[in-house]
Amino acid sequence: MGSCIDRVVQLCASVLICAIATVLAGVACAQQQAVTATVIGEKVQKVGYRAMIQKQAIMYNLAGFARNNPDGTVGLELQGDEALIAKTLEAVSAGNKNSSHANIIGEAQAPFDPNLKTFTIYGWTSTSRNISNPYDLVFNLRPDDNEISGKEAAAVWDSIAESTLKGEDLAKFMKHLGDEE
Repeated sequence: MGSCIDRVVQLCASVLICAIATVLAGVACAQQQAVTATVIGEKVQKVGYRAMIQKQAIMYNLAGFARNNPDGTVGLELQGDEALIAKTLEAVSAGNKNSSHANIIGEAQAPFDPNLKTFTIYGWTSTSRNISNPYDLVFNLRPDDNEISGKEAAAVWDSIAESTLKGEDLAKFMKHLGDEE
């Protein structure tokens, strides 16, 4: 009789654990979102702006992309934790040391793609490093969703650039490794 009661208790505990896990998974999904945005500012191209956005994405483990638009704006998409996207958009608005500040962001909700596991800068070049060949710099999301420091994000970004650039462009990049971009 005791073993039958033990089995019932174990079964009830298993059902309860599954129910809790399902609720928590639903809460986690509810915090996930995707936004698409266009950034308007006096200087948001050729100033390391997209690299700054990607470093934010690396720091917060966000998926999406950043690209220069022909009209002088920057287009981006961010996907991940709602609070971390908000922090990233604050940094995007503030800009970096070479860009304009208080940039205007027009944003809209976008469909969340659970299969998107990268953040890509499309067509990256570097005026300060004299790199004119465009490269797509791809960050693969970390399996854990932990936030990392800005310094760690910059090191990850450097390693992405090092593994992507080729020939003379790689040599130019290595010469200026650690420069803010």
